[in-house]
Amino acid sequence: MDPALTPRQMGAADQRAIAAGTPGAVLMGRAGRAVARAVRTELGGTYGRRVTIVCGPGNNGGDGHVAAGALASWGARVDVFTLGDTFDRDRCARSLARADALVDALFGTGLRAPLDGDAAWFARETATFDGARVAVDVPSGVAGLTGRVLGADSAGDAIDAAGVAVRADRTVCFAAYKPGLLFTPGSTHAGTVDVVDIGIDVTLPAGEPSTGVTTGDDVAAWLPVRAPDAQKWSAGGLLVIGGSQGMTGAPLMVSHAAMRTGAGIVWCALPGAQTAASASGGEVITTGVPATPSGSLATEAVAPLLELATRFAAVVIGPGLGRDPDTATAVRQLVAELSVPIVLDADGLNALAGDVAPLRTRAGTGAATILTPHGGEYARLARHPVGDDRLAAARGLAAHSESVVLLKGPGAVIAEPTGRAVIDPTGGPWLATAGSGDVLSGMIGALVAARLDPFEAGAAGAWLHGRAADVAGHTGLVAGDLITALPEVLAGFTAPAGRGADAADPYHSPAQEA
Repeated sequence: MDPALTPRQMGAADQRAIAAGTPGAVLMGRAGRAVARAVRTELGGTYGRRVTIVCGPGNNGGDGHVAAGALASWGARVDVFTLGDTFDRDRCARSLARADALVDALFGTGLRAPLDGDAAWFARETATFDGARVAVDVPSGVAGLTGRVLGADSAGDAIDAAGVAVRADRTVCFAAYKPGLLFTPGSTHAGTVDVVDIGIDVTLPAGEPSTGVTTGDDVAAWLPVRAPDAQKWSAGGLLVIGGSQGMTGAPLMVSHAAMRTGAGIVWCALPGAQTAASASGGEVITTGVPATPSGSLATEAVAPLLELATRFAAVVIGPGLGRDPDTATAVRQLVAELSVPIVLDADGLNALAGDVAPLRTRAGTGAATILTPHGGEYARLARHPVGDDRLAAARGLAAHSESVVLLKGPGAVIAEPTGRAVIDPTGGPWLATAGSGDVLSGMIGALVAARLDPFEAGAAGAWLHGRAADVAGHTGLVAGDLITALPEVLAGFTAPAGRGADAADPYHSPAQEA
């Protein structure tokens, strides 16, 4: 797992490195040369090329000056501009007009206020610059913790009078990821992120909750390998509880996704015998349970479902259940009394109506729970919106509910009650399609049924979900395409010899020598 450090943690790590005997000038020299190498990579060479570097007053500016020296020594023609009273916009604009590349060395992770004046002018110029754009550590104007464009409306990343940030094709990030590079809109401003080792130990002090970034190597280590004598129940039996009148598609999609992820057997419990019969056929076994007159899950279904669930290694609750009051009562009872691990999604989350007492009851018995809310479901369960800090939001709900939380959305966050968290780097806006979340729930359910640790199941499920979209193709993607792509995605992790991620894994940024 690649580490991610908040701006505060990164500042403390930097100070520890200096206190341990590495001079700040040495760290700056390594960082500046790494930036120069990134420019050379973007340009395919430096001799005779023109580069414009705009520096700020702090360490990022120092990195920019070092990069300028290295680039000049490699034959580039470099113009350096430093923010201050003598900054000349006209001269900088002329330099940008003939430059092959620009470097944003204005501000790093410590920026707290929106860009203004000459810095804001330069950030706007980067949006229309048609050469290579390289940012130092974090694109200036992007909050290193949250990814928000400082001063902008948190609803989007539009550049307007409310907030502006540099747009880069490549960001050279030192020592560890900064969370803001993985959350939107920061990720769109950062472009490709290179995490570069400059000699700073990013080990956190004891007791401080860690944040990681999931890699293909992590997924390879987590995924189970079936025993040679495996049979369908030992491979992982999953029970899916969902559906209501006219809403059987969601639980069936969960069920099929689970089977494609490796569940040995999946039963789908639907309200009403007729509903179950009409949905039967194929590999998924459907079974009817007591229903309300309107076709929703009835409270009378609780006892038979509790008995049925004893046969399974995990249960998914929620997809397509609807919001009938009787159904909500049944869900709350099931959550409190089921003894096997559960994945709670969609209307399963809404049924709690902001009361996490059933989740705490489960935790007290040692039964594991994974919650998979999107922003709206999170707000209803936590009784407040996600806000700008997705890490804090996921950690807060995990601690409050004593459950593993997978906060869906761009830069999904998986957190456990201890505070440990991981950010998923896969996926994108193409996953904003009906049923995508149902597929994810089924995938996680299958992994939990295969006895994966719930936190690792959530992290692996999110990563594989994003990779399935890459395999299926982003244009015109529908949720069923994700299920179809799963065998190909999983094939790279199940070969008898050399299980592991593809060497060309685009979501794993190995450290580079400085």
